[in-house]
Formats: sequence, structure tokens, C-alpha cells
Amino acid sequence: MKRKHTLFLAVLLAIGSLCSLWLQEARAEERTYYDISASDVRKIMLAVPSFTGNGGQGNAVARLLSKGLDLHNFIGLVDSSRFGGRRDADWKSLGADYVVLGQVNTDPSGLVIEGQILDVASNQLMAGRRLRGSAAQLEDMTLRLCDSLIQDFTGELGVARTRIAFVSDGTGRKEVYVSDILGLHPRQITRHRTLCVSPRFTPDGHFLAYSSYHRGNQDLYITDLRQNQATRAISRRKGLNLAPAFSPDGRTMVVTLSKEGNPDLYTMDRQGNILGQLTSGAGINVSPSYSPDGRYIAFVSDRSGKPNVYVMPAGGGSAKRLTFKASENSEPAWSPKGNEIAFTGLQGGQYQLFIMDTNGGNVRQISNGGGNFESPTWSPDGRLLAVTRKSGSRSELCVVSRNGKDVRVLFPMRGNQSYPQWSGRLP
Repeated sequence: MKRKHTLFLAVLLAIGSLCSLWLQEARAEERTYYDISASDVRKIMLAVPSFTGNGGQGNAVARLLSKGLDLHNFIGLVDSSRFGGRRDADWKSLGADYVVLGQVNTDPSGLVIEGQILDVASNQLMAGRRLRGSAAQLEDMTLRLCDSLIQDFTGELGVARTRIAFVSDGTGRKEVYVSDILGLHPRQITRHRTLCVSPRFTPDGHFLAYSSYHRGNQDLYITDLRQNQATRAISRRKGLNLAPAFSPDGRTMVVTLSKEGNPDLYTMDRQGNILGQLTSGAGINVSPSYSPDGRYIAFVSDRSGKPNVYVMPAGGGSAKRLTFKASENSEPAWSPKGNEIAFTGLQGGQYQLFIMDTNGGNVRQISNGGGNFESPTWSPDGRLLAVTRKSGSRSELCVVSRNGKDVRVLFPMRGNQSYPQWSGRLP
């Protein structure tokens, strides 16, 4: 297993109203982090026995923690039925590399969750965490613990406390939904009773833009997710008003408009005022995606005869074609690390998932058959991609590791799901 060594400093972690504390004193020590991007890495086998204290809450915390850890594809869970939730099992014989030992208790302020990692090989306890909050915050505290444990393994917080926006036809119409990434609390955002597509979070996660046909035209709307009553039109110009890409600061966006006949890219402010035109009549121009530093935009154009991925300065200018391998290439998604672009390409009659460097080099296909893969969107840590997988009449959301080793259904829901969009981490 490839590992990289770095100096790890356990520091106090502010968690807003939760008032979380580290279980152990902050100290500098040499830590070994897992290079989970390596192609030959095996999964870390983790056991999560029931947390002690507070009756059934300890079991509930262990189950939710396991679900959050399992989202991160480099983690493998030892089936709890093999040790009955006990803390004193023979972990080596069960194949566990690490064990999460925790407890749930009450104090005058509410609930306290504590968790530590036991290294089975050395029989030593690693980093520990203590989180305080109210009983109503138990789920959020558990997921904060999950993301902190992922940080202990990789050096970066996990993504259990993120959300995903998507389109579902579970009501019989394609409406926009938002859910926590584990699928525990899906929430219907639109009730237009018509086709809605391409939801997009603002960088702060407070707002969601989408396109809807409920007035007969493909218009662009935005809604404040902190309420559930009103939505506001951004652009109702004649023709396409499609799929905004928000700038990293969230103040502006790039959209496709066809108000002059040809679908071209424009920059707009949050009120829908056009600030500039980026393309002009050079084929169909759609699917913009900002680089994390806001300097460049990847997009799709058929100016060469077939759809391909191009990149251009965010303020406009000449565009450079990046894709040449597949016969059609579309839906670019710039990675949050800034060094890669995911996209879909037509290969063998199906759309498959690819990743390339931002200069168009080092192209690798990370899906292989199993249906059409569409609408890739990165997790905030750049280690996972959520995609739409279509097979026959079925469309579902899946999570794919960036090395392509795992493809898993994200969460089961009634109807078909499509157009995923991964949010940043919650505050």
C-alpha cells in the first residue's frame, strides 16, 4: 500500500453551536496518511462496534457512523453481525485494520459523543474527538465525527456532511430535489409539475438555480434553500436559459442563452443582468464549468462538427480544444483540486466517464460498460464523482471513485434520478 508521510497537528476544531473539543490535547506528531488515489491501494477494513452509554443511542450512532464511513470508497466495513456489536472481539481474526471505539453520554449541556480509533496491529489508540450538542443535533454530531475520522486517515475532512441536488420523476414529473448525501432526508424543491433540469448550487450552498419549462420556455430560476416558499426568475429570455456555472465567489454565473438564435455563453450577475458575451455563433456552446481559481471555463461546443470539450479564459478570448479521443465529448466538470476535468465521452455506443488533466493530456476512462454515464459532479475532496447511470429505462445516481474501482448506487428512491450536483461541505 502506498503511503505518504506528513506532519500531523491535531488542532481544536470549531463546530459552531456544537462547541466541539478534541478528546486529546493538541500535539504535533508524525502521522502516516493513506494515499487513497493510488491504483493499487486496498480498502482499509474498519469495524464500528456499538457506542457505549445512553441506551439505544449508542447503537444508532454506530449505524449512522458506519453509513457515513462507507460512503468513502477507500473504507471497507467489517459486517457488525460478525461481532454482534461487541467492543472486545478478536479484531485481527475478523480482518479489521482499525476499530472505532466510542461512547454517547449526557451532561448539563445535552449530549456528548466521543470517538477514538484503535490501530489493531499496534493495539494503540489514535486520535480522539469529543463533540457536544443537543439531542436534536445527534445526527449532525455523528456525521462530524465521521468526517473527522476520515481526516485522521487521509489528512482531509470527509464528505458525509454534504448535500446533493438532483432531478427525480418520482411524482410523475421531473422535479428538483435536494438531499443529504446519505439520502436520509430528501426534500422536494420544485413543484412546477413540468420538466425541470440542471440544478446548480451557489458556492455557499444557500441557493439553488435550475431551468424549468413550466411557462413553456426553458427559463432559469433560483431559490433560497433556507426557505421553502418562493423561487425567483433569473432569466426568461426567449429560447434557452440553461445550466448556470457560478463563479467561485458566487457573484456571477456563466449561462447558455439563445436569445439571438445561436446557443452562446454569457456572463450574468445574480439578478440576471448580462455582463458580457463569451462566445459568438461558433456552434452550440453549453455546459460551462469554472476552474476553482475562477480564471478559466471549460465548456462544450460542436464548432468542430461534433461536441467536444474546450477551455477559455473566464473573461472571454480564444478557446482551446481539449478532447480528441471519443467521437463525442461533453459535460466537463472541473475538479475542486483544479488539476483535472471529468467529462463524458461516447465510446462503443455508450457514454462513459473520463478524467483528463486540464491541458487535455493523460486521458483515462474510469467507467466500463454497465450503461450510459452522464452528468459527472465532484465531491468537495476531489476523491469521488456522482453521476447519472442510465441502463434501459432506469436512471439512477451512482458514486464512482476517481480511479474507477468502485461504482455504487448512491441511494434508492422511487422513480428515476438524474442531473446530480454535489454541494460543498456544510458549515
